[in-house]
Formats: sequence, C-alpha cells, structure tokens
Amino acid sequence: MKQVLLTGAAGGVGTYLRHELAGQYRLRLSDRVNIDDCRATEEFMLSDLTSLESMRKTVQGVDAIIHLGGYSVEGDWDSILQANIIGAHNLFEAARLEGVKRIVFASSNHAMGFYDRDETIDHTAPPRPDSRYGLSKVFGESLGQLYADKYGLEVLSIRIGNVGERPLDVRRLAIWISPRDFAQLVSIGLEHADIKSEIVYGMSDNKRAWWDNSNALRLGYAPMDKSEDYAAEILAAHNPDADHTLPETLQGGVFVTAESIPNPAKPVADDQV
Repeated sequence: MKQVLLTGAAGGVGTYLRHELAGQYRLRLSDRVNIDDCRATEEFMLSDLTSLESMRKTVQGVDAIIHLGGYSVEGDWDSILQANIIGAHNLFEAARLEGVKRIVFASSNHAMGFYDRDETIDHTAPPRPDSRYGLSKVFGESLGQLYADKYGLEVLSIRIGNVGERPLDVRRLAIWISPRDFAQLVSIGLEHADIKSEIVYGMSDNKRAWWDNSNALRLGYAPMDKSEDYAAEILAAHNPDADHTLPETLQGGVFVTAESIPNPAKPVADDQV
C-alpha cells in the first residue's frame, strides 16, 4: 500500500478525502492544527508550509503527495504569499530534495474566475485569476509545470470547483464535485502512469458546466454524480435571473469583487467555494 502525504488534512476537502481514500493508501496527514482521530492506516505530523525544513521532514519517505494545504479563500497579500506561494514552493522543493516524484496539486476554479459564465473554457485557456487567492493557484500550476520540466516531477493540478455532499446554489450547479468524484480524480493523479504535467477541472458530470473537462476524461475520469439531480430544488429556491451584478455574471462569483472573505478556519464542511 502506497504511503501518501495529505497536506491540509484538517480542512473540509481533506476530511472528505480521508474518508474516500481510507484503505486505499497509508495516509500521512499534515496540518498546522492537530488531528486526533487517526485511523489505523493514518499517521499525523504537525507541519508548517512556510518552513522548508518542516516540509522536508514531512515528505520524507512518502510515495506521493496530495497538496491541499494553504489559505483557502481570498485574503490579504501576506497571508496568501506565505501560505500559498512560499508554502507551495517549499512543498515542491521539499519533494524534489527528498525524491518524491508524484504530486496532486489542489488548484482552484478561481484561477479562471474572470471568464464569463456564458463561455466554455478548457484546460488550455489562458488563466484569468479573480483574486490574490486565484493568482496564487496560477502560480502553483506554473510551479508544477516548472518542476515537471526541470526536475522530472509528475504533477496533476485539479482546478477544484466546490467539493460537497450536494450543490448549494445556482452557481454550484456548474462547478460542484462530489467527494467520491474528487477522490477519483485524486487517485488518477496518484496512479496514472503517463502523467507529466496535466491540468483538469474538479467537477462532477454537470449539465450546466462552464468547463470542457475533456482532458480529465482522456485520463480516464468517469464521474459518478450529477449536479442536475439537485437542479429543480435549487432553481425553485433561487431565481438565477434576479441578479445581474458582476459576481453573478462571471465564473468566480463573489471572489471577483471581494477584497477579503472570512477564513473558514478549516471547517469540516463544504469547501473550495
């Protein structure tokens, strides 16, 4: 059984993945806060993304890395810089120094948030980040490309929409991904033999999607869940034509105008808005 490092393991997405990947891998969980409910196939290491020394210790001996750690919403520049830019560099550099070849990087739909909702984009579209947070995810994707080209790492970047048990509103009918579909994408990133540097979108089989996810399908992704199963209920409660403000016409939603968004402080709930 492979040993896989899961950074940001105390967060909402990390909690979903722990459940979905249980029994498939030996998981080394890392975060800045303690996790005290480890399963038999899990171990926990307190670690700090802003410290290269800490990250080298954290990645030692693992076969692959799922990098969820960092600041998960729009915030001030220093918070984003330390957690998502310096932190991502430290993670990739630690992997290189310790000989870990395979990384699944949690990018975000906010790397592309300034595209209109009536546009359909694929993984080759130029980035249009909607926030400092989105910009940091563009940096992480480019960092993955650099480490693949220069050092031979194998990197799958997943532009996550919204991971949750169900879509919560009209926007998320386009971007929702169920925990089991997200875990399937992560497993492709960990196991697919031919990955060098790839970008895919983290969404389920969504009829109202803004993204062409053919690159994920090419790698074998076969989503099991559909946001359309929840559409009638959501549309009855929300009028999609009632709001024509900028956040409601662009893919990034409130991130396109917000200067900061309250830090969820790693809730065990729906994540990656």
